[in-house]
Amino acid sequence: MAITKETKIIAIEIVGDHKIIQIKEDIVYKEDGVITNTVRHRRVLHPCLVSKNTDTDEVTTVWTDTSNEPQEIKDIIDLQWTSEIKSSYETFLKENT
Repeated sequence: MAITKETKIIAIEIVGDHKIIQIKEDIVYKEDGVITNTVRHRRVLHPCLVSKNTDTDEVTTVWTDTSNEPQEIKDIIDLQWTSEIKSSYETFLKENT
């Protein structure tokens, strides 16, 4: 009896000026090759996040690690998240933190 889990990308959307990536996936569970369950999952990727130290007011940028993303997502990131987009998004977050 082999139980497997497979993730299938259903849809990818690029949203807004900062090219936020929304991913819709199905996680398919199979037992001996027969589908036993499917779970719809959504997730969002941003170029970066910022964190503000409330004691010092220092703002730190944390860039999104995309190294474990499927190649299909990496290709979209490489195309959409240009240096200008990343810089613009970082500035936007820092100005609104």
